[in-house]
Amino acid sequence: MELRDLEYFLAIAREGSITGAAKALHLSQPALTRQLQLLEAELGKPLVHRGARRITLTEDGMLLRRRAEELLRLAERTRAEIMEPDEQLTGDISVCSGETKGLHFLTQAAKRLMARHPDVRLHVSSGDTGDVVEELEKGLIDFGLLFAPIDATRYDYLPVPYEDVWGVIMRKDAPLAQKEHITPEDLIGQPLIVPRSGNSTELISHILGLSEEQIRVAGTYSLIFNASLMCADGIGYVLGLDQILNLTGESVTCFRPLAPPITARISVVWRRDRPLSRTAQALLDEMRNTGA
Repeated sequence: MELRDLEYFLAIAREGSITGAAKALHLSQPALTRQLQLLEAELGKPLVHRGARRITLTEDGMLLRRRAEELLRLAERTRAEIMEPDEQLTGDISVCSGETKGLHFLTQAAKRLMARHPDVRLHVSSGDTGDVVEELEKGLIDFGLLFAPIDATRYDYLPVPYEDVWGVIMRKDAPLAQKEHITPEDLIGQPLIVPRSGNSTELISHILGLSEEQIRVAGTYSLIFNASLMCADGIGYVLGLDQILNLTGESVTCFRPLAPPITARISVVWRRDRPLSRTAQALLDEMRNTGA
């Protein structure tokens, strides 16, 4: 299987027909049909359902589409990194991060780097811990931002020099909004909207120091803005980090910190066994100089 085969297959998946894909690729329809047949023969599985007017993907075809997109992204990243001019910094830096003010540490360093090298581009995607680790493992990003603990056997990391503060987002008319601080005991039995994880109840139990039986999870989130909408509509109290949302003015929600304070430290993380591009290394040097 070659990259060209994957490009052809993605065109078919995107256009939904051999005719449309052949036109987009500037190939003849019989030639593209033959390439698809050869790919299916090589893999030993049908990749598409051939309808009267439109082609749809089989389950194996959908899997191949996801993997093909990842492989072509990685190939393009590799090509761009190798082709960077030696005399100047250009190209892309890719980052995946959860919602944390710690991202400012990276973006402020990127701003300084980009002021000296205006052809550098920064791309930031959002995700939870699982998303960040997956992107790192697949080589699709240069850096991730992860909360402790960090697996030091697989990743190098640079601690961000300030902390996030855990607290509760709630409607201003909620009973707990009358308090200046929220204790873990205040949350026993309350409907909680919590960060998505493999076991959300276990995660919140660890953060709050409560037993799993004392925690009532009403919902989970990966983006806190969506969690704030759930909160505004009365689904529950959001356990999240401070200074992520603007809750001033006409917002119907507010933030109350936990007491005693519970903080989280985040780090910029990258794979130990994969060299960084020159541009990504320059950003890392900039961050190290900032944190020195």
